[in-house]
Amino acid sequence: MKKNVFVAMSSILVLGAALAGCGSNDAAKPADNGQASAPAQEATKSGPKILKVNLHSEPPTADPGIAEDSTSGTIVRAAFEGLTRTGEDGKVHEAAAESYTVSEDGKTYTFKLRDAKWSNGDPVTAKDFEFAWKRALDPKTASNYAYQLYYIKNGEAFNKGKAKVDDVGVKALDDKTLEVTLENPTPFFTELTAFYTYYPVNKKVVEANEKWAIDASTHVGNGPFKLESWEHKSKLVLAKNENYWDKDNVKLDKIEFSMVEDENTELSMFDNGELDWAGAPTSSLPTDAIPALKDSGKMKTQPIAGTYWYKFNTEKAPFNNVKIRKAFTYAIDRQSLIDNVLQSGQLPATGAVPPSMALKQDGYFKDNDIETAKKLLEEGMKEEGLTKLPPITLSYNTSEAHKKIAEAIQDQWKKNLGVDVKLENKEWKVYLEDLHQGNFQIGRMGWLGDFNDPINFLELYKDKKGGNNDTNWENPKYKELLNQSALEKDPEKRKAILAQAEQILMDEMPIMPIYFYTDSWVQSDKVTGVVIDGLGSVDYKYADKAE
Repeated sequence: MKKNVFVAMSSILVLGAALAGCGSNDAAKPADNGQASAPAQEATKSGPKILKVNLHSEPPTADPGIAEDSTSGTIVRAAFEGLTRTGEDGKVHEAAAESYTVSEDGKTYTFKLRDAKWSNGDPVTAKDFEFAWKRALDPKTASNYAYQLYYIKNGEAFNKGKAKVDDVGVKALDDKTLEVTLENPTPFFTELTAFYTYYPVNKKVVEANEKWAIDASTHVGNGPFKLESWEHKSKLVLAKNENYWDKDNVKLDKIEFSMVEDENTELSMFDNGELDWAGAPTSSLPTDAIPALKDSGKMKTQPIAGTYWYKFNTEKAPFNNVKIRKAFTYAIDRQSLIDNVLQSGQLPATGAVPPSMALKQDGYFKDNDIETAKKLLEEGMKEEGLTKLPPITLSYNTSEAHKKIAEAIQDQWKKNLGVDVKLENKEWKVYLEDLHQGNFQIGRMGWLGDFNDPINFLELYKDKKGGNNDTNWENPKYKELLNQSALEKDPEKRKAILAQAEQILMDEMPIMPIYFYTDSWVQSDKVTGVVIDGLGSVDYKYADKAE
């Protein structure tokens, strides 16, 4: 997710009203159909099992090699499958691969693929994986997540034009065998292969039509569901993929995603029975409704490994000055924001890395440090020869929650720094593109971990033109420390190196951490088996809905 996060918000299995609490993985798996109770089930079944969820906004893509945001990721995870997949128990299991071996030096993985088919009936082969990974790394593809494949030997070199495609350490030895060579031993590599940038794509389909991934009639996946229809900016429907190798464990017949941007409308649809689920992780609950939902016991909340932050465009005045960036960051009262606006148990963020993988538990700066903020603003303006700040705009994607957060912070900046800030909202896809193009001064974003390691949060800002950086900030020492961490085998020494890197990030402040995420939602008692992992990603493979 990870990924740019649309919604305002260790592993957990969500089981409807039987939810045991945050971090629980011990709830029972839904009973398989066809047991002794089958006659009763047949008597009560009235039609297909359709889960109705609100996706809030249009997914920018359903192509795993291009996807970079949580909205697209939700669809891609349902329609595709990697070599591995996170199971109901929160652990990584073999998926498209039936087995794998690792060399003694930890650098070579050999995956044996199981017999599986694409949704169009084509066999899934090791060549599809090789093609997909090299395609995502190809600079012509312009994948903002290409850096996730830099763990592969010569992945970064190829992406940056310093090596040939044949030098990349992924090769199909035959239709069922994929050999992967890494730059360095990577203990979390099988977590990475469960992430969508590592998913396969059907080579024949992709090469035949460059727009294959934005239309249901041409979309082909290898996951538990297939894209049945896509009415852009209105509705998207996934249907059970009968060609999926593990189809017997897929209970739902369909998932219908609405695209309603207004959270109050979404909650009303849930109350009226038009939706089975409202809120995170695909949308958010209206902030005004949270106290009542909390008091009623209907709202479910869990912490996830994610950070809500604002990004500075460090090449646009006045945020080219680090002291002015720090002034705006220090002048926020995060706890007040959580208590009065968010109200869902979030924690103030005074660092980039979330608590579950924190490098420095007490953070790197003081929340609501107004006196230091005023002093830094004055010094920064003096350094830039400013007697008055230029017009400042805070941008965010359309969402009631983002709007309220932005308004609260706008008021705090006015009160604490005497600064007037204009607010600007845009539709998600347009907003993402503007961020990538540098068309912003301060922009809202969030990041949910793709895997459970601090490097996933820190590597975002390694390269100025890195796919998800957007800040135009780069620091040679920071880059050197991240490279050094990849070579360090001692876990504690590696953690110390990464802490030094995070210190640099917070000293130069290209981003403004605001809070660490929780997910909050309401769901129908009929819904069971939706898996939301500790990183905030949702998997509908095991979901079920009682009649």
